[in-house]
Amino acid sequence: MKTIMAKNIQDPASKRQFHWTTKVSSEDEEVSTKSCSKAIEEVRGEKDKVPVDSNSSKNLLEQVKKEDNKQVQESAATSANATRKKLQAIAVSRLRSVLTAFGRHRAHFQQGLGTRVVGTLFGNRRGHVHFAFQKDPNSQPVFLIELATPITGLVREMASGLARIALECDKEEKKSTRLLEEPRWRTYCNGKRCGFAARRDCGPKEWNILKAVEPISMGAGVLPGNADDAAESDGELMYMRAKFERVVGSRDSEAFYMMNPDSNGAPELSIYLLRV
Repeated sequence: MKTIMAKNIQDPASKRQFHWTTKVSSEDEEVSTKSCSKAIEEVRGEKDKVPVDSNSSKNLLEQVKKEDNKQVQESAATSANATRKKLQAIAVSRLRSVLTAFGRHRAHFQQGLGTRVVGTLFGNRRGHVHFAFQKDPNSQPVFLIELATPITGLVREMASGLARIALECDKEEKKSTRLLEEPRWRTYCNGKRCGFAARRDCGPKEWNILKAVEPISMGAGVLPGNADDAAESDGELMYMRAKFERVVGSRDSEAFYMMNPDSNGAPELSIYLLRV
């Protein structure tokens, strides 16, 4: 009986203990549920905020990309302008070079001889023969050459009839020198070997002689020499001046025929230039 009473006394307590435990666990579950709900709401709120931030970052990235592209385009445009200016400068420089070369070639061509030239033969009685060909009577000689032949011997050849002077030079394949610019020649007078001839520059002495005979279009004579020069103390300088017809056979052959109206069409003096 006591055992049953004890059992009955313990039962309500156990029931109360059970219900309290159940209540406490229910409250804990409600608290945890509220906490979870709050956390979920916070997460959802943060999640809702994220798209806004991502959109702004995307806009920022797009702006940065646009600025980068703009800078790249500007740098490309700058480099393209610099390259264009450089190419234009190079083209202008080349054009100027071509025009300069053309101008020089044209000036050189204008300074060359035509089909009618002025020829002057001069030299001291005991000196060598000098030949000068000019485009005009008052222009610089385009071709001035000194022969080893004495002028007295040439005068004797011309007095006996027709005089033919042939000047020969060697052809060099690698050189493109104009025929009138060849420096050294072999000389033949009426078929006889007469030594060598050399091309000369027109110095003050030669120019003074050409200026002295400038008014003379055709003729021969003697000019007073320079008494101060011991080598020319005899004071006589022989000359002959006339117009010549120039005939160009090729780049390696030219001929000059003296034009004399009193010779019945046959030139008294002919000069041939040959490159062989």
